[in-house]
Amino acid sequence: MVAGAAQQGTRSWRTAGCSRGGMLVNSFSLCYHNKLILAPMVRVGTLPMRLLALDYGADIVYCEELIDLKMLQCKRVVNEVLSTVDFVAPDDRVVFRTCKREQSRVIFQMGTSDAERALAVARLVENDVAGIDVNMGCPKEYSTKGGMGAALLSDPDKIEKILSTLVKGTHRPVTCKIRILSSLEDTLSLVKRIERTGIAAIAVHGRKREERPQHPVSCEAIKAIAETLSIPVIANGGSHDHIQEYLDIEDFRQATAASSVMVARAAMWNPSIFLKEGLRPLEEVMQKYIRYAVQYDNHYTNTKYCLCQMLREQLESPQGKLLHAAQSSQEICEAFGLGAFYEETTRELDARRAELLARTPEEAGDPAQDTSDVIKMAVKFDRRAYSPQITPKMCLLEWCRREKLAQPVYETVQRPLDRLFCSVVTVAEQKYQSTLWDKSKKLAEQAAAIVCLRSQGLPEGRLGEVSTSLHKRKWEAPDQDPGGPRAQEPAMPGELCKKPFVALGSGKESSLEGW
Repeated sequence: MVAGAAQQGTRSWRTAGCSRGGMLVNSFSLCYHNKLILAPMVRVGTLPMRLLALDYGADIVYCEELIDLKMLQCKRVVNEVLSTVDFVAPDDRVVFRTCKREQSRVIFQMGTSDAERALAVARLVENDVAGIDVNMGCPKEYSTKGGMGAALLSDPDKIEKILSTLVKGTHRPVTCKIRILSSLEDTLSLVKRIERTGIAAIAVHGRKREERPQHPVSCEAIKAIAETLSIPVIANGGSHDHIQEYLDIEDFRQATAASSVMVARAAMWNPSIFLKEGLRPLEEVMQKYIRYAVQYDNHYTNTKYCLCQMLREQLESPQGKLLHAAQSSQEICEAFGLGAFYEETTRELDARRAELLARTPEEAGDPAQDTSDVIKMAVKFDRRAYSPQITPKMCLLEWCRREKLAQPVYETVQRPLDRLFCSVVTVAEQKYQSTLWDKSKKLAEQAAAIVCLRSQGLPEGRLGEVSTSLHKRKWEAPDQDPGGPRAQEPAMPGELCKKPFVALGSGKESSLEGW
């Protein structure tokens, strides 16, 4: 692509050996001229998709919009198992995961309505990303109801304060993404005011706040902005009307006179849209995406969502139906002929985790203080082997009620090194525990219940066992993701803590919770 004449005045962003709080700030520059860019997309712009877009030729990739309040609760942890940097929420869910491969090309997009919060988030992530972007164009209620996204377009003073604060307070180039206003005059007035804050570039979605993809994108409005400003203008919104293949990206850039093009849905449907040689077969693209998802422990619900966006009209195909039925990363891999890859990668990650634990033996302890009276077995809860209406915890609770015993008490701990869980269940003053650590608190508790049931010779709800009255009870999937589609589970940071375990609490088992 060739930059328009109006885009020659660029700002050079470079930090050389800068430091804040004793930490060395990474030194690299980022140019927004002549770039192919993966747009920020909720639920789509997670690490596997970003890496895949880079593989296929994207120059810059944006993460999905992440809310400032959520990020400010996060702790930055180095995940030695995955070789990533994770920003982990108090509930131990990964909100943002990145790696060295994308560090010089990933843009962190935040949702914010407050300058000081925005700066705090920028300083939290700036050493791990190439740039900071503020979402000022999202028209969805989850963004606008907090005064974020497109709601900012009606408050130019707040826009100016947020961007000015970021430009002055962070070592990374600052950008924003907007939509056009009701009139071209108002739009041009706003973007000129935005430019004066000192931002490095501006992305423009060529639709108004109330318009949706079925409405035509206004190339004329983007062109007018590009001809008015001296900073790079990034054109966005062309997937529906203009961009179906690689060559269309340049046509869209020329129609808008923009410096660069940001692609959203066309890249979501097939990330090889960035490949100059042309689109790759969807099966190949999806398999490559799945490999990244497994290697970087992407939560299966997010992986499944992104694959569904790629399949689109093929969701009713045999493979689409297998994907729809998949309830784990392993089942997704099996649906795409990658079962052996999943097993091999899992073994490699387990070996890496074991190696790290061997170097830090204090991390590999036992959840019970005194294990002499604990009955142990090496078991895991594989939901595919159980009735969809029954879980081991339900069976154990029902048995305790019939025997007039106190409800089971679960004590669950988390190992800081890899964020895996282990649970001990106490029934009639006897403790039971699986020696295998699990990815979630719920799975660990189910495993402990299995140990208890098997040691007593009791049914545990496996397929083929004699049915019980529990079939009528409502069942909650033990690996359900209560954090929503934008959270990732589990986090496995490699940062060591002084205490070997993080206690997650204990208490009597409720008849309605944790089944």
